[in-house]
Amino acid sequence: MSEQKAPADSCVLVTGGAGFIGSHTVVELLERGYRVVVVDDLSNASEKVLDRIGKITGEKAAARLSFYQADVSDRAALEAVFAANDIDYVIHFAGFKAVGESVLKPVEYYSNNLNTTLTLVDVMRAHGCRSIIFSSSATVYGDPDALPLTEESPKKSATNPYGWTKWMIEQILSDLHVANPAWNVVLLRYFNPIGAHPSGLMGEDPKGIPNNLLPYVAQVAVGKRDTVRVFGDDYDTPDGTGVRDYIHVMDLASGHVAALAWMAGRTGVEVFNLGTGRGTSVLEIIKAFSKACGRDLPYVIEPRRAGDVTANYADCSKAKREMGWEATYDIDDMCRDGWNWQSMNPNGYED
Repeated sequence: MSEQKAPADSCVLVTGGAGFIGSHTVVELLERGYRVVVVDDLSNASEKVLDRIGKITGEKAAARLSFYQADVSDRAALEAVFAANDIDYVIHFAGFKAVGESVLKPVEYYSNNLNTTLTLVDVMRAHGCRSIIFSSSATVYGDPDALPLTEESPKKSATNPYGWTKWMIEQILSDLHVANPAWNVVLLRYFNPIGAHPSGLMGEDPKGIPNNLLPYVAQVAVGKRDTVRVFGDDYDTPDGTGVRDYIHVMDLASGHVAALAWMAGRTGVEVFNLGTGRGTSVLEIIKAFSKACGRDLPYVIEPRRAGDVTANYADCSKAKREMGWEATYDIDDMCRDGWNWQSMNPNGYED
């Protein structure tokens, strides 16, 4: 059972903590008083984000942050991290995350995402740490039978290797608790994270061509790409384009801190949806981002992509009821903060 400790007495290991969602969660943890240890191999992140975290949180809070550049599947490196730090909780973000790339590189995705998790929980077990929050995904629901999606909605077959890794890791962590009821597992199923820190100092910095809609739209807005590609306008939705539940990354970060507070002193396996409960279409996103950047963004309609579902949005009432958490930012906020980040950092952290 995890102990009920005050944040100042708690140490949280954040794997993948230099990435998009991880870095924003680290800021939230530091601002709430936690001690934080980040492990990231920087394969899809920049070490410069650590300086930005310090600027946002201030010197005193940043002094509670330790960083290790290491692959989470490197057992010796992870053993050293646990030996040097009295870790109470783990928030597990580390993993490859591009849906399209996973179809082209299934071996790499299964190897990386599953091995990092298996190594992590084995080292946790050896050091007596059994409290973990996993960054799962709404992809585990597949093509939904009914909307909105609740935590009781059935898990479906995944449509790509990335989705299968989320599906499998949920099962691995659930089986850990079956084998040893002292494990304390929270599975957070994200919907579509977008936005950036309101300061403009941190945001999404994808390598190469963005796989997700918002960074692509932002790069069109800043002039790095010519036009937004809209995949399909013949869906059964109000404007024919796909509908998703977009959530501000700051709301997502606060959801992790709410989960930490909720899980203290508990054992078990619990699932929470993290979204807004509202669906927004691709064209509505383009319109909102056009408003944020002050000009109409060009887009072109292309054929549907295989594996894309018509609509997907969450029922997040369980998170509100159990953890006292709910999303507070709307689409205009998300696009405003996304544009603020992109315009201030047109080349991401490489400026």
